[in-house]
Amino acid sequence: MNTNRRNFLKGVAVAGMPLILPSRIWAAETPPNSRPGIGFIGMGKQASGLLSNFLYQDVQVLAVCDVDTTRREAAKAKVDDYYTKNPTKGTPGCKSYTDFRELIARKDIDLICIATPDHWHAVIALAALRAGKDVYCEKPLTHNVHEAIELMKAVDANKRILQTGSMQRSSKEFRVACELVLNGAIGKVERVECQFGDPGKPYDLKEEAMEPGLDWDMWLGPAQKVVYNSELSPRGIHNHFPHWRNYREFGGGMVTDWGAHHLDIAQWGLGMDNSGPVEIRPPEKADAKRGAMLVYANGVTVTHKDGFGVHFFGTEGEVQVNRGKFTFTRDGKQIAKFTKKEDGSSCEAQVVIAERAFLKDAKTKLYVSKGHIPDFLACVKSRQKPITSEQVGGRSAICCHLMNQSYYHHAKILWDPAKLALRDGSGDPAWLTREYRGPWTV
Repeated sequence: MNTNRRNFLKGVAVAGMPLILPSRIWAAETPPNSRPGIGFIGMGKQASGLLSNFLYQDVQVLAVCDVDTTRREAAKAKVDDYYTKNPTKGTPGCKSYTDFRELIARKDIDLICIATPDHWHAVIALAALRAGKDVYCEKPLTHNVHEAIELMKAVDANKRILQTGSMQRSSKEFRVACELVLNGAIGKVERVECQFGDPGKPYDLKEEAMEPGLDWDMWLGPAQKVVYNSELSPRGIHNHFPHWRNYREFGGGMVTDWGAHHLDIAQWGLGMDNSGPVEIRPPEKADAKRGAMLVYANGVTVTHKDGFGVHFFGTEGEVQVNRGKFTFTRDGKQIAKFTKKEDGSSCEAQVVIAERAFLKDAKTKLYVSKGHIPDFLACVKSRQKPITSEQVGGRSAICCHLMNQSYYHHAKILWDPAKLALRDGSGDPAWLTREYRGPWTV
């Protein structure tokens, strides 16, 4: 690293410090150009699909960043090849970076897409927001509760737009399911059950030899140093989701992975986007991996169980929803059902049946997004909050993290969703954050 670059990176730096080269600010009245520049940070499995989607949008992909040489250069080649073959969509010349701070500091980049492992989300997102960038960040939005609170504050403080990648809210079956619940189609809601896998576990993998081309120290970033294992970061191009998400140091198991999807829908259907649970109960047995429960002020519970994605129970009926699956019963009568092709019809058709029968004159209408990434880009222009804003993504992530803590410590947690704080002496403030490895901090 030459002297100029070293000095530059010292100035740019960590999420707790401002970046020295703020980008152009894209105000709705005076957009700097009709095709904003976007940079991608984290080029693994999830980013591959995001990159393909953004290439079809009215943006110019200017840069990609990854700590793995093979993934980084493959992403750069994908962008340049696409623009070479589609010159009306953009211009080849995508740059690649190992250090995200160099990408964020570029003044021609307006938008940042983050698809790194969870433990990097907040550090990078905060740096981007403070540099004047709008952000699309994968779910769960953060690695812990403290980071969620800081990101929620930072979006408005910096007058930025943030979309969380909880894209189920942009699918009609989930929206209609929640509208049915909110409009009383199943009567008074009594409880919700959500299906996802195990909580996170401590890192326990054995050291493996590492091939050249991966900056392992940068991959670890704010996490404490552990030995390399390819389960965390498979070398080169891989077509699966790596297992870093299973470990507490980097993710939160399936409670934060799939829980960030399904608990998010539970929050939506309960009308709790600006609030959250007041109590988190652990399972009966200390070693159980199901059974933790979120309790809301009105007495409604959300329980982690095996079952059908998201299942709402009311005094007069039930709604079940998962991706491409939907059922609705009322007064013991099946109104709509599609769970498999043998049911006939389609998920979309069954959703429409329920919608026409019970939501024609609905008093409560939810935000309609016809596409998660298009919704983000539309809100970048309008400066309105997108469907999974930082408030939505942050509070859904907090639900996941608090549930995990109830598993980890087999403890009841009392929570104040208005103050975003533990209450009545329950829990331990240390559970809400992590020990950050310098120079990274939140």
